[in-house]
Amino acid sequence: MTIQYMNSEKLYFGFLAGAREVIKQKHDLNKINVFPVADGDTGTNLAFTMNAIIEEAKVQSSAKRTMETIADAALVGARGNSGIIFAQFINGLYMGLEDKEEISIKGFSHSVTSAVSYAHKAISNPVEGTMITVMRDWANSLDTLKDKATDFTEVFTKSMIIAMQSLKDTPNKLKILKDASVVDSGAKGFIHFLEGFGHFIQTGKSNETSVGKEENIIPLEHTHTHDSPDLSHRYCTEALVKGENLDLDQIRQTLSDLGDSLIVAGNEHKIRIHIHTNTPADLFHRLKNFGQIIQQKADDMQRQYEAGHARRHKIALVTDSIADLPKDIMDKHQIHMIPLNLIVDDSNYLDKLTISPSYLYELMDKGENYPTSSQPTRKAAEDFLNFVSTNYDSIVVVTVSNRMSGTFETITKAAQKLQDAGKKIAVIDSKSNSAAQGLIVLKAAESIEAGKSFEEVVYQTEKAVQNTKIFVHVKTLKYMARSGRINKITGMAGKLLNLKPVVSIDENGEGIILGKALSDSSSKKKMQALVSNIAQSKNITGYSIVHADAEQQARQYAKEFSLLIGKEPTYITNISSIVAMNAGVGCVAIALTTE
Repeated sequence: MTIQYMNSEKLYFGFLAGAREVIKQKHDLNKINVFPVADGDTGTNLAFTMNAIIEEAKVQSSAKRTMETIADAALVGARGNSGIIFAQFINGLYMGLEDKEEISIKGFSHSVTSAVSYAHKAISNPVEGTMITVMRDWANSLDTLKDKATDFTEVFTKSMIIAMQSLKDTPNKLKILKDASVVDSGAKGFIHFLEGFGHFIQTGKSNETSVGKEENIIPLEHTHTHDSPDLSHRYCTEALVKGENLDLDQIRQTLSDLGDSLIVAGNEHKIRIHIHTNTPADLFHRLKNFGQIIQQKADDMQRQYEAGHARRHKIALVTDSIADLPKDIMDKHQIHMIPLNLIVDDSNYLDKLTISPSYLYELMDKGENYPTSSQPTRKAAEDFLNFVSTNYDSIVVVTVSNRMSGTFETITKAAQKLQDAGKKIAVIDSKSNSAAQGLIVLKAAESIEAGKSFEEVVYQTEKAVQNTKIFVHVKTLKYMARSGRINKITGMAGKLLNLKPVVSIDENGEGIILGKALSDSSSKKKMQALVSNIAQSKNITGYSIVHADAEQQARQYAKEFSLLIGKEPTYITNISSIVAMNAGVGCVAIALTTE
């Protein structure tokens, strides 16, 4: 059957067939992923992008309008380096098409050539031997065939020979591929898409194999062994921004100094950004000036790589971002972190990742609408635990107090499916937060380091929950009042009386006020008395000092409490932005654990 034109339906079902073929090959694509980072997620990211097309794209009155829905779906669903390049390619296809009901062979070739140029421009540092190379070689073959071929079947059959050869040549153009004896995973994903698309054009049929989100999209696999990657930029960071008259070149230039692997894809109304950076918060701080940030992601590539290729133990330790531990301790013990959400000006930020404390503190004092927080979504928790479970024999999760957040319930429900499948996962309610939760997590880490069994680690961690206390000097009650943690009338009275309470957490995980003072010094004395009482009856095995933009005061606390307790604090660090939002700028806390 001769096919000289492609209409809306052929275009739509061809894309769906291509998308399904990529999703089918997801596992194999993950296994050969070595560039730009050997984090084993290219297949997963491309599958996520393809799944968005399957779910959101619609047949419209013309091929161009149909292509517009495909392009928008790809941009919203794009994940990872390859996913975003592919989404930019599709946006280029859309913009390169004439607004006609059908597409001719010449029209298709012209739009593909335009799409390759558009995708190439999105990449800050294009590398030969990757997806963009195969895209370009395929586009050049179409350009050669457009005046000779009689129909689309012939075009796809002959152009695929060139595209396949281009894929086979990728190791000759990129040393990291040659060293690992693999072709580029992103480029191979693009080939699979062309195979599915071409098969539908030629036969009118596609593989209708069911594509379930959870089985096909969630797991991030790390099954191929590679040398340690270059992780000079630690966080694989992505954003989706919506606005008007968005200037991709200007945005690319604005972000270019923040890291590498920068891709800015999209159009004047919606853009997807991908970058490897050490400062995700700086990225989002700059982006807020261009439009509304409607999606955020910041994956810790170092922890991902360690899980797949350099894990130290068979038991994974996971906590949420409320646990206050310095990064060097988190790294030393390979502790995984699930971030809670901070909602600021209709944008959802990731605690400790995509928003800086200084920016939050400014909003807390000057913003018209006080920031709010929320637990991780069930989907985010499931994704996270699925990833961890592929690399560890068992998992111990320590969460913020169940009485303070729904995080414990969310993670417990997310873990249930894995537990039903035979995975050993314990979700432990710390009945605390901040530095106290941090010390409990540290106790779990030390038990794992000591080679304890899963059951023994759980027992020691639950014991630490019972033996850990926290005392917080709150400089002013106004933040607790604004965040809704205390009655606003009480907050106003505290402001008028200049009360500086000492706050703690009871055995059930509820916040309580232990004493009220009229000065910082008297508040500190109350805290010293509380710690002294504990020290007289129990052995304090460790303690930590945390603060919200009050480092000098925290250092002074450490000096005085070290004399009282007889040892230096285990660590001093800033607190979680969410904790600071509730306790307020200037707060200082001491947490301690006993035998």
